[in-house]
Amino acid sequence: MERLEIGASGIHGQGLFARHPLPARKKIGELRGELIDLAEAQRRAYGSPVVAIVEFDDGFALDASRDGNELRYVNHSCAPNTYLRLAGHRVELYALRTILAGEELTCDYGETQHAGTLPCRCGATPCRRRL
Repeated sequence: MERLEIGASGIHGQGLFARHPLPARKKIGELRGELIDLAEAQRRAYGSPVVAIVEFDDGFALDASRDGNELRYVNHSCAPNTYLRLAGHRVELYALRTILAGEELTCDYGETQHAGTLPCRCGATPCRRRL
């Protein structure tokens, strides 16, 4: 995606940044990855410090660390500028508000495989402190 670039994140490791302004409420893209069942997702996530897996309600999950695209670099924030929309086994990313050029894209991960054991590093004023 020519509108986005991967770079060093102030939140964690690598992040995804807007190269140009992204309008509010517009679709940014679709997360790619390997579709796997939940048991395999839990096996892959166990003990891993970085998890790029989105779970669906039907017993499947998308592992963006395998065959994924640049959207896997969207870091968590308790005050995000994007949101995920699940549609079947698709994971779409939308802008919550206008995102400025150079701004890191962030999303609220919600419940994670870390079950509250991982410290949150987002630095947002309303930070929940744990993932």
